[in-house]
Amino acid sequence: MFILYPLVLLIAFLYASVGFGGATGYLAVMSFFGIPPQVMASTALLLNILVASISFSSFYRAGHLRRDLLLPFLLASIPAAFIGGYFKITEQAYSILLYAVLTFVAIRLLFFSKTQDDERPLRPTPLGWALLVGLGIGLLSGMVGIGGGIFLSPVIIFARWGSPKQASATSAAFIVLNSVSGLTGRLAGGTFQLDSMSLLLIPLGLAGALAGSYWGALRFSGLDLRRLLGLVMAFVVSNFWFNLFK
Repeated sequence: MFILYPLVLLIAFLYASVGFGGATGYLAVMSFFGIPPQVMASTALLLNILVASISFSSFYRAGHLRRDLLLPFLLASIPAAFIGGYFKITEQAYSILLYAVLTFVAIRLLFFSKTQDDERPLRPTPLGWALLVGLGIGLLSGMVGIGGGIFLSPVIIFARWGSPKQASATSAAFIVLNSVSGLTGRLAGGTFQLDSMSLLLIPLGLAGALAGSYWGALRFSGLDLRRLLGLVMAFVVSNFWFNLFK
C-alpha cells in the first residue's frame, strides 16, 4: 500500500497541471490494491473536489476562466451527476465501465493532443450541444466516480469553443461542481464509503495539486504532460483488458 501514496501525489501533480482533478488516475492505481469499488469511487470523488478546486483557483487567478463557456455545460451536468451517483451497480459492471472510460482517456491523451489545435480560430458554443454534452458527461461522471473534465476538455479544444487554457479552467470548475453533485448522490443513495487509507491520501493530493496547478497555469503548455498521462493510462487499461479476455 505504501506504493499507492507517492503515486497519488504524482497523479495529483500531473492532473492539476492540466486543470483536472485526477479521479481517473486515482481509480486506476487503487484498482491494483484490492480496494472495494465503493471506497475507490468515494475516495476518488473526494480527492477530485480538493485537487480540482486548487487547480481552478490557479487558472482563475491567471485569467483563463470564461463564464459563458462554463455555464451551459453545468446546467445539464449537475443534476445528471447526482442521478448517476445515486445508481448502484455491480462490481463487474463497475470495473468494465471504469476501464472503458480509462481506455477512452488513454486514447484521447496519446493521440489527440496537438499543438496545431491552438492555431485554429475559436467558435461560439451552441447552447443545444453544450446541454447535451453536459448531460452525458454528468451522468457518466456520477456513475463512475469522476468529475468529467477529462471528457469536457477535449470536446472544448477539438470543437474550438475555447483555448486549451480556457478549457482547463472550465474543466476544473466543471469537475468540482460535478464531483460535489455526484458525492451528494452517493450520500443520498448510501454508496459513499471511506476508510483509513482514504484519509491518508488527502494531504498527498493537496500537496500535488498545489505544485501542479501552479506550473500548469503559469509554466507548462500541457502537451507533454498529457502524453505522459496517456502512456500511464495505456499501461493500466491494457493490463486490465488483457487479463479480462485471456
